[in-house]
Amino acid sequence: MIFLEFTIIIACLLLGTRFGGLGLGVISGIGLLLLTFVFGLYPGTPPVNVMLTIMAVIACASILQTAGGLNVLMCFAEKLLRKHPKYITILAPLATWTLTVLCGTGHVVYTMFPIIYDIAIKKNIRPERPMAVASVASQLGICASPMSVAVVSMISILGSAHGLTHVISLIDLLKVAIPSSFIGVLIAAIWSLRRGKNLEDDKEFQEKIKDPENEAYIYGGAKSTLLNEKFSKHAYLSLIIFFFAITIVVLLGAFEFLRPHIMVNGKEKILSMNLSIQMLMLAAGAFILMLCKVVPREIPNGAIFKAGMVAVISVFGVAWMADTFFHAHFQLLEHILEEVVKTKPWTYAIVLFLVSKLVNSQAAAIAAIAPMGISLGVDPKIMVAFLPAAYGYFVLPTYPSDLACIGFDRSGTTSIGKYVINHSFIIPGLIGVSTSCFIGYFLVKIAF
Repeated sequence: MIFLEFTIIIACLLLGTRFGGLGLGVISGIGLLLLTFVFGLYPGTPPVNVMLTIMAVIACASILQTAGGLNVLMCFAEKLLRKHPKYITILAPLATWTLTVLCGTGHVVYTMFPIIYDIAIKKNIRPERPMAVASVASQLGICASPMSVAVVSMISILGSAHGLTHVISLIDLLKVAIPSSFIGVLIAAIWSLRRGKNLEDDKEFQEKIKDPENEAYIYGGAKSTLLNEKFSKHAYLSLIIFFFAITIVVLLGAFEFLRPHIMVNGKEKILSMNLSIQMLMLAAGAFILMLCKVVPREIPNGAIFKAGMVAVISVFGVAWMADTFFHAHFQLLEHILEEVVKTKPWTYAIVLFLVSKLVNSQAAAIAAIAPMGISLGVDPKIMVAFLPAAYGYFVLPTYPSDLACIGFDRSGTTSIGKYVINHSFIIPGLIGVSTSCFIGYFLVKIAF
């Protein structure tokens, strides 16, 4: 029966990925129906706190994007890249990683792809080198951002767990995740410096540009740039408000005494970071909305809002389905897996990595696997160290940012190979994730 139930979960995940994140969430509802009505399992608990925090963060980031603050930030990144075009393979992934860390979403990379391509091709640098690793870097930055859905989910899960000897704070997580993912991106970028053939030695590329039309297509076209755009003072103000809110979030996570101490049923309780983030993000969004002349009806049309709402539904369905199965068989699974994950903690990273590929979402993978890890006695410090393993969806080139990267590379050097698995993102992804996990494991040994 357990095998059949698990098969249903895997089937829902595989089927859901064919329809994107929204499909993943709602098709998990089919799994829930079968587990409950057919197999008689009592429904688990949906991750309401996680979902509410995600919604608050997405609301603020969406209003920021509508106000123009996100374009201001990307304009600064473009200035850096165009100032040092020779180092595009190193600077591009560092720029996309930084943008994700600051904004909390990897979707900011879409605007950067045509800029990275334009710089690379004009310097006769194989576009695959900076573009593929930049796509990987934009996703690795998610595990290091205090505003990302994945980090917010992780903090929420760890914060609501009972019986932990050491409560993992936002600062605890960031002081491991930021340097480990940064080093992972840097190593992947260094490897990318000499990947593939130089354009002048690439026979396939040289054959393409023999055709004048192809050459014009590859090298020509309008110059992609944000440098000529004029940003209003309201766009700059929205970015200032957003960064001020991020700073407050980090300070509240670092210094517990700054959070309100409230009497509840005769006992003093400290306001959780979960609720603190929700309040601050909603308030920051409100200030941007009121002070920066944002048109409210345009907010739902932004890419961040759409992606964020899809993430909420995905986390809702997947985490609820996984929680239903896990809690129904907790004692048996604990007996089988407890010693394995305690003696071989790296197995937790492998499970997280594989599940993230199935669900195509770091947040959904964390929502499904992190509670199981806590219940099985995995050290929360190890879970923090292996947080980058939640980025496993680069294994197959089906994620939107990877597909967009391939589309923006008009030279065709960023591509999917004959055997599908041998695509442009596989090696930078493996280098970035494995390096990040290794550095993270080392850092938790000295940081806690």
